[in-house]
Amino acid sequence: MIQTENLGKEYDGLKVVDGLNLKVEKGDIYGFLGPNGAGKTTTIMMLLGIIPQTEGKIYLLGEELKPRNIELKRRIGVVAENQYLYREMTAQEYLDFFGEIYEIQNPKKRIEELLEAVGLKDERNKKLGAYSKGMQQKFAFVRALLHDPELLILDEPVANLDPNGIKQIRDLIEEENRIGRTVLVSSHLLSEVEKLCKKVGIINQGKLLVEDNMDNIKRRLTDTIIMRIELNQEANSLESALRQIPYVTTFNITGNKLDIRLKTDRDYRKDLSQTFVDHGFLILSMQTKEMSLEEAFMTITHQNISLLTRREN
Repeated sequence: MIQTENLGKEYDGLKVVDGLNLKVEKGDIYGFLGPNGAGKTTTIMMLLGIIPQTEGKIYLLGEELKPRNIELKRRIGVVAENQYLYREMTAQEYLDFFGEIYEIQNPKKRIEELLEAVGLKDERNKKLGAYSKGMQQKFAFVRALLHDPELLILDEPVANLDPNGIKQIRDLIEEENRIGRTVLVSSHLLSEVEKLCKKVGIINQGKLLVEDNMDNIKRRLTDTIIMRIELNQEANSLESALRQIPYVTTFNITGNKLDIRLKTDRDYRKDLSQTFVDHGFLILSMQTKEMSLEEAFMTITHQNISLLTRREN
């Protein structure tokens, strides 16, 4: 659905996007992430044909993107971070206008369904200039979905929304994906990306560092994991033994419960279990404490970028 080949953009000799090879498959909800200034917005602007690339190729929906390929662009729905609406028009007038442009069959039904999905059905006769930023953001989804696009490109889609609005949009994205729509999401709200996205690509300094599923991304972004363990008795006597284990980096003991941070160069759970058995303990439970995407993303620095590009064992 989206594929780039060595995509690049240069401004005054500075490469903002450098050799980018994205691949968004049909049916994906794909999270496109990176620190501020990483090149995300520039990439999206090139995908939409708003700015030309310096080098490389872009393929959308199986076709190479060309400057005047209007029919291809009609198959795409877009929600930008900032909305530019005709402020003197009512929501209904605006949608009727775009319904005619896109030659939508039965536009009245389609408009009503979408307005209801985002909680704006009763606001249809209000002028868009009177809409709050949150209402404008939700309205942008109605406009983006109005012509039944095959592909959605969303740049900060839940900006300016309260928790209820965020859930409405999340539910809408999931429903649209369920019926076959492919979605690219760029967002700073990582908790939402984690809930929505099946696959993630992370860009830094214009280069794609990694493209993988969520679990593998989080695993790559740290060189340790935390194991939460419950034993059959108080475990203070284990302190000396744990200090001598090279793959244990830190630990905390509270009664019969332990939080132990392990290196991730290999799976040490069997070794750790044997240590407990050798010291006369029974394991009641052992669980990995999952790192959130937000916690993982915070580790992206110039010092540990190598974690993302390391090879999996």
